[in-house]
Amino acid sequence: MRSFKILNIIILISIASISCSREIDVQYQLNEVDVFEAKSQKIKAKNEAEYISILYTNLFQQAISPVQLFQSQNVLYSIGDQNVAKEMLLSNYFNRTDIQIPSDIEMRLNLEKFIIDTYKRFLLRLPSEGEKSYFMRYIQARPNLSVEMVYTAFAASDEYNFY
Repeated sequence: MRSFKILNIIILISIASISCSREIDVQYQLNEVDVFEAKSQKIKAKNEAEYISILYTNLFQQAISPVQLFQSQNVLYSIGDQNVAKEMLLSNYFNRTDIQIPSDIEMRLNLEKFIIDTYKRFLLRLPSEGEKSYFMRYIQARPNLSVEMVYTAFAASDEYNFY
């Protein structure tokens, strides 16, 4: 009987020591990564209000007022050729003094950053290596090319008209 009690005590101590082990705290290190959705399958066309609102936000870094949106929409509606109307709207925006775009010098000082920022700003995606290489060579070969011209090209592109 006494050996039975000792055996029970040994079993209880063994079970208690095994079941009461300290939990190991595991922490995983994560790298912060900017994730961009693949935008190559843009199929939904922007309507005039969306185009104007997004363009205004891209160029002025603030939302467009309802009055300005209404006036800009009237301009687009009044001109038959939508491409011409959008180019006129762009020209009007670039003539304003409160536009928020980098200078030509800033563009040329860090060309790769400018290209990446422009793709993210207008097309909501990162450029492929081929696109980046093409634009770097294109801009370097044209010393008279301005930020305004590059932004106009992006805003007038077919991809910019879809989301």
